[in-house]
Amino acid sequence: MNVKDLCEKMDMQIKGGEKGLNKEVKGVYSCDLLSWVMAHGKNKDAWVTIQTHSNTIAVASLLEMSCIIIPENAEIEEETIKRADDEEIPILSSSLSSYEICYRIHDIIKD
Repeated sequence: MNVKDLCEKMDMQIKGGEKGLNKEVKGVYSCDLLSWVMAHGKNKDAWVTIQTHSNTIAVASLLEMSCIIIPENAEIEEETIKRADDEEIPILSSSLSSYEICYRIHDIIKD
């Protein structure tokens, strides 16, 4: 499944990084501590985090993650959106909690 399909199935909004919507999603990872994500996140994961500063783009790019999902419609910094566009890392927004996002993604990608 790619990021665009996931976004549509979960009714999320695309906030930035639209050129990366064809990236494959193989898993989901939820964590707000960037150093922990760097040590434990995986290539092709959809990363769920409440962190909205531009350093998240650097971490997602380094690990070649599929996208970043911001829960609970948290506001995203403009600098982060610009950097997501530059790095082609999709940023998605959801009204759901981190738990609900991970639970639903797990169900979607396991099929």
